[in-house]
Amino acid sequence: MPDFGFATTPAGPGASTVLPPPAWTSAACVAVAFPTLIAFNLPPSATFFNQAAAFIGWGAWALMLAYAADARIRPWRGGLGALLAALLLMALAAGVAPLWASQPWPLALSTIGTLAATVLVVLVGAAITRAGQAPQAFHSLCIALLVAGLCGAVIGAIQVFAPQWTDGDLIASISGGRAAGNLRQPNHLSSLLLWSLVALVWMSERGRVGRIATPVLGTLLLAGIVLTASRTGMLGLVMLGVWGLVDRKLSSRTRLLLIALPLALPLLWGGLAAWAHHAQQVFGGDAQLAKGDISSSRFGIWSNTLAMIAHEPWLGVGWGEFNFAWTLTPFPGRPVAFFDHTHNLPLQFAVELGVPLALLLLGLLGWALYRAWCAGRDGEDPVVALTLRAAFVMVLMMAVHSQLEYPLWYAYFLLPTAFAFGLCLGREDDSPAPETGAQRGAIALRIGAALLLVGGFAAVYDYNRVIVIFAPGADASPLAQRIAVGQRSWLFSHHADYAAVTTDEHIADPGHAFARVTHYLLDTRLMMSWARSLDDDGQHDAARYVAQRLKEFHNEGSDDFFEVCDLLEGDTAAAPFQCQAPTRSISYGDFK
Repeated sequence: MPDFGFATTPAGPGASTVLPPPAWTSAACVAVAFPTLIAFNLPPSATFFNQAAAFIGWGAWALMLAYAADARIRPWRGGLGALLAALLLMALAAGVAPLWASQPWPLALSTIGTLAATVLVVLVGAAITRAGQAPQAFHSLCIALLVAGLCGAVIGAIQVFAPQWTDGDLIASISGGRAAGNLRQPNHLSSLLLWSLVALVWMSERGRVGRIATPVLGTLLLAGIVLTASRTGMLGLVMLGVWGLVDRKLSSRTRLLLIALPLALPLLWGGLAAWAHHAQQVFGGDAQLAKGDISSSRFGIWSNTLAMIAHEPWLGVGWGEFNFAWTLTPFPGRPVAFFDHTHNLPLQFAVELGVPLALLLLGLLGWALYRAWCAGRDGEDPVVALTLRAAFVMVLMMAVHSQLEYPLWYAYFLLPTAFAFGLCLGREDDSPAPETGAQRGAIALRIGAALLLVGGFAAVYDYNRVIVIFAPGADASPLAQRIAVGQRSWLFSHHADYAAVTTDEHIADPGHAFARVTHYLLDTRLMMSWARSLDDDGQHDAARYVAQRLKEFHNEGSDDFFEVCDLLEGDTAAAPFQCQAPTRSISYGDFK
């Protein structure tokens, strides 16, 4: 009798029949799926609740896993040691940034906390593999990814075919005819759906999804990727096809499915485009193909980044300081969007940390990635080997995406990637480990997971201090008082500083506020306010320099600011500061 749905009997030789505890799967869904489905957010951040949910969910799931993990791992050996060394070097760079590049401590602490969470999840993943529980934990992860992907595909279809149903609270509103899910970015939804396809492959190979359900679910996920019109998604589908070609340990049915995915893409794309034209609907794929700049400004930002690297090749501009340095460096032909990332991980490391440290980090990460591949390639247990190969493909997907975007700056991508990486690298060292310190290691993992859980809730509490600035309730205190409270936030004081310097409220120390908020994200409104403040403070050349950099963006929001310059008739002596050039040489370093 054919199996029309989900099966519970694993397939393949040596397949284990052990299923994970239901609590693991439930916690995995909270950690992995739930953060991707949150549409409701409160200003100033459009994704804060998604990220906070990821930290809280992973804290809860990691705490459960820590009780089943084998803490007798050697964290400083092989690929695991290389990965942990890279993460700790990044944390060190973030800790030095306030001293080296004048980055505000709240931003540095946020980065350090995120990297600490990443280290914890990597170690939990490695310890789970060491305990022989990798297939069970990965089963829970795959269920969560399938839930997230199928729900995301449905949400994306509603956004494209029935946009009137998107209310912004349950389903995020979008424009442009491209599915974005509740992650609000088409590329993010496409990467999530690619992960879901990897999960489907693993579930199918393990006999947990039926023969008919597998292609049906695969088609739904593929259709969701087409609706995103993401070129990164297309590249990911090609990678899945290559996996099907080269991995001879997969069943012929699964290999055929993987190879068919990139071949079916143009058929679905063409069918959707034809329907959209016939129904006079908007399909974002048409706009993607018609773009004059196929890189979506990436070529421009990469060119600017290479110029910055050439100017400061040894030490870089400082961790997290790309936007500050790039915005305040003259680039007359710059991309006109306010970029806070280079959209390429190697370039990001090189421009912020300098070429030597960037090469060291990339070498460590590359070695860890190679060892993760080796872990799934070798091994006698076919179930464990399949699990580690699928986990490696997940990591590789995110590594490739990071050459074109910055998905790892989002907790709902970073933490699953870290867990999959840890699963792979936990199998490297199978030699007997001493019992000495095993109990301390287990306790440390549990304490770390508990701290991650508490830290997530603490971040939500802290974020409430700035929510009231931008979304006050009926009985809210005066704006100046709310700003003062927000400026005492542990992690989000820069948002309060932004409100302080871009409103008409009087603040006691505008220089201190500008010194913090300008290192987060410079935009039109902030740069105009900053330039005026510098001019009022007698720093006329600095004010002129900031105004010149703002003018390079050709932003409509600054038209009124520069309108007076167009009305001048040669009397530059009486011109306001934004119409004059600095009288001395200035660089972004003068503003640190």
